[in-house]
Amino acid sequence: MFEISVKTEAKYLAEESNPSQLKYVFAYQITITNVGDVTAQLLRRHWYIRHAEESIEEVEGEGVVGKQPWLEPGESFQYVSGAVLDTTFGSMLGYYTFKDRSGESYKVHIPEFMLVQDGKFVN
Repeated sequence: MFEISVKTEAKYLAEESNPSQLKYVFAYQITITNVGDVTAQLLRRHWYIRHAEESIEEVEGEGVVGKQPWLEPGESFQYVSGAVLDTTFGSMLGYYTFKDRSGESYKVHIPEFMLVQDGKFVN
């Protein structure tokens, strides 16, 4: 059975932000765990980045942080990346595309998580 778990954590980076120029920088850590019994490879990412209630930015591409890791059953992959907003808060959600060794592809939902200026949130 194919099953992937996605956990998220985000933090505001005050030292890299510049509110007077509407630049709010956030880091997020993603932990992807293969909780199924099928070996799978992460091929692509597709993000929807919401800037407060104003706009939604779509970002997609191959892999994550330049990698397309294979995950054996029970194995995890963790990475840190970032987002820059022009508002004090927002959110991110999306999906990953995986494939198994036979070439069958799967979409894995990334749950929405908040990006907020005044704290650290774990989903």
